[in-house]
Formats: sequence, C-alpha cells, structure tokens
Amino acid sequence: MTTRDQLSDSELLKRMLAGDEEALSVLYRRRQGAIYRFAMQMSGSQALSEDVTQEVFMVLMRGNAAFDEMRGSVNSFLLGIARNLVRRKVIREQFYVSVDDESNAAAISDERQPGGPNLFDELARDETIESVRKAVLSLPARYREVVVLCDLQEMSYLEAANVLNCAVGTVRSRLHRARTLLLEKLRPVGEESPANAAIRSARCFA
Repeated sequence: MTTRDQLSDSELLKRMLAGDEEALSVLYRRRQGAIYRFAMQMSGSQALSEDVTQEVFMVLMRGNAAFDEMRGSVNSFLLGIARNLVRRKVIREQFYVSVDDESNAAAISDERQPGGPNLFDELARDETIESVRKAVLSLPARYREVVVLCDLQEMSYLEAANVLNCAVGTVRSRLHRARTLLLEKLRPVGEESPANAAIRSARCFA
C-alpha cells in the first residue's frame, strides 16, 4: 500500500482537495520550506514570509486557485501563489527598497540552465552574505524574482517562467539585466572588476 509520503505532489493536492487532511499535512511539510525561503529572499521579512507560507495553503484549501498539471509542477504553482501574495503585501507594507525600473533588456544569448555554473558561482568570496542579501533585496521586483528563482532556488528557465506566468525569453532577459545590476551594486568603489560574493551561502539566508 502506497503511503502518502510516497505520493507525488499532484496526487497529494488531489487528495487534499477531496478533504484528506493528512495529504495536506504531507504536502505542507514537503513544500513549506521552499515557499518560506522564496518569500524571505523576496521581502527580507520573517513575519511576512511566515504569513505568506500559511496563506498559500489557505488559498489551496479555499479552492481559490486551480492547479493545471499541463502548465507545470505543483511546486511552481505554489510559488506562483506565493509570488502574488508577496508582491501584494510588499506593496501594501513597503518592505523593500526599489531602484530604477527596467528598460527592455536584450535576451541573453547564453543557453546555460540555472543549476550549473553561473554568475554567482563564478564570483569569489570577499563580500559578506549581508551585502549580497541587501543587493538582491534592492533590485526591482521583476529582477529580484528571477534571481531568487533561478540563482537562489536554482530553478530552470522553464520552471521560473511557469512561476512568473511569462515567456522563457522574458526570464532570460530579466536575469541578464538582474545580474548586471547586482554586479554594479557589489562592485567595490574604485575597482573595475566585479565584486565577489558568497552567493551559495546566500541561498540559505532566511
């Protein structure tokens, strides 16, 4: 007999919507950490992140959002709900500092997928985690989202596009611009070379 812990996310979600409270508990334990980290990396607020994590599952239980398995994974679906909740709360409570909004960036030509060597993994480590955290939080929301999803959560471009409900090319374009902005923010005064950041550790800040 298959235990609930062995079920896929989509099976757990179906059972949860049918009133299976244990299925909800398993899905919550399995996915709440990723939701919390995403909210924390987007807002920098522990209280907001805790609220968003709870509210994502309240949205599920109320049936206010419909999961379509053809459009992506349950994880992407949940992070999409979290993204909308974070943006609404951040706008209302003004948690983060924004910088100049985006101009249309050219699509990035590099076909590397997140999870392999990327900008952050190539940076050396003479910056503090706090510097990296502040730099990420200071990005405009549309840039912060792709950095959090692709570089910190290590999602593929396609997975991030499913979360953000946009084209893969848009993810690439925004990520290219976001990385450029981060390099500028982390560059030491008077130096030409990019600043060096402990980004792998930053993946765990929460």
